[in-house]
Amino acid sequence: MKINLGNLAHRPAPIRIIAFLSCLLVVWLPIAIPIYLLIKDYNLVTILTMGLLAIAFFIFLPHWGKMVHQEPHMYSHVGLEFTRKNGVELIRGLAIGLISIQLLFLIQGGLGWLEWQKPSTSLTKLIIEAIPTALGTGLAEELLFRGWIYDELERDYKPSIVLWGGAILFPVSHFIKPIPEIIRTSPQFFGLLLLALTCIWAKRLCRGRLGLSIGIHAGLVWGWYVVNVGRLIKYTGNVPVWITGVNENPLAGIMGLIFLLILSLWMWRKNLTFSRNSV
Repeated sequence: MKINLGNLAHRPAPIRIIAFLSCLLVVWLPIAIPIYLLIKDYNLVTILTMGLLAIAFFIFLPHWGKMVHQEPHMYSHVGLEFTRKNGVELIRGLAIGLISIQLLFLIQGGLGWLEWQKPSTSLTKLIIEAIPTALGTGLAEELLFRGWIYDELERDYKPSIVLWGGAILFPVSHFIKPIPEIIRTSPQFFGLLLLALTCIWAKRLCRGRLGLSIGIHAGLVWGWYVVNVGRLIKYTGNVPVWITGVNENPLAGIMGLIFLLILSLWMWRKNLTFSRNSV
């Protein structure tokens, strides 16, 4: 039976989003299920299945643009431009993300809440191997949430609904897991929400380009990867974990939330100033 995806163009945004994800699952599940059943290493399973899902998304997105919205250049339409300007914004975002998370750890170290440790492996090696993980995560999640989903919402709703709807969908998607795990990681919700708001305002500041938001997201992941995998810090226990981060996740603590709040307010302020100057 042939499905005419073109008919979805006139359906509400939630229906289009569900239809898109359903198409992805039809392709992905037959490959992912055997991986889950045959491989016992949880980390390897996650890497393989999520990597395949990201590849399927990248392949399907331009076809979706052509078949549903008659948009022949879907990547650039949603903000993934391969231009010098977008590249400069990407580098700037990387610097913002890296500086932000390292400043967070430096302040906590200065307050005596953590101690710096000798790296478990070569620091240079850690920094280099973190690059594909950081950029891959930033690119995939920003293209999905601040690119495609943002675009689908923007076609139907006013900017305020797009802002909060798109922002809330981001943390909610990270909590599709068993109830005990949701409860254990629940403090991360507001950190992910603030990150989503920051990246949406970054996209709007750059006239829809994703370079800055990808960079900020990737920079945060890059800095955290090096510190976490290299075991560069050890919390002293001088303050409760809800301040430094539940489960040692900086996004799940008051200090991390304060830093993300400052970052999001700064991006909001720049976006507001930009909007006023553009009128």
